[in-house]
Amino acid sequence: MHTIIIDDEKHCRDVLQMLLTRHCPEITLDAVCEGPEEGLKAIEKYQPRLVFLDVEMPGMNGFDLLENCSRRNFSVIFTTAYDQYAIKAIRHSALDFLLKPVDKEELILSVQKALGQNTSAAPKVDALLQFLHQHVQHNERLALPTVDGLRMMPVREILYCESEGGYTRVFLQKHEKPVLICRSLKEVDEVLRDKGFFRVHNSFIINLSFMEKYMKGDGGEIIMSNGKSIPVSRNRKQDFLTRIEKL
Repeated sequence: MHTIIIDDEKHCRDVLQMLLTRHCPEITLDAVCEGPEEGLKAIEKYQPRLVFLDVEMPGMNGFDLLENCSRRNFSVIFTTAYDQYAIKAIRHSALDFLLKPVDKEELILSVQKALGQNTSAAPKVDALLQFLHQHVQHNERLALPTVDGLRMMPVREILYCESEGGYTRVFLQKHEKPVLICRSLKEVDEVLRDKGFFRVHNSFIINLSFMEKYMKGDGGEIIMSNGKSIPVSRNRKQDFLTRIEKL
């Protein structure tokens, strides 16, 4: 099976190449690409049947690369660090992925699944891109006002928001310190409500992609991916349950 690796991390490229060479004799590795632009050219040149594609790459992520492909009749195995939003989108479209660092046994299983696919993966890729368009663009950023000026904030990195009087504290996936922005929670809700967020309480808006579990109760409470417990108000409980049933 003619295959291409596209990953901006040298270590991951080297590990994938080594594991494929040693344990997947069915694979013919045509190109190992250091970034998305080189990857697009390799796809056009070699017309592979399988592409190992990193999700997070500078300039153009893996999803953007697929959007820019003139042909998508190849299987895709995404490689990603633990990114709940990316994994949710990939699972929704029934595509395969490997978590970094790549495990040998999981790699072999993914290759065997790709070898067993007799139909084009293009419909799955189209479903992935449609999911991303219907929800929030993977790289969408908001310009939010702070006391120091505007803060460019990736929407998909927002875990939850907490009211603080006329201000809002925004808690991010990759940063320990929350960002205080000069907007009320009501104003923040108006911006985020159509981007995969839900106001579960007068004081909290959550990113549904980072919700780990819902605990029953009077209103109940939500456990987020960082372990934070967030209450659900009684008057918002039914709307919240209706919303998550659609996820």
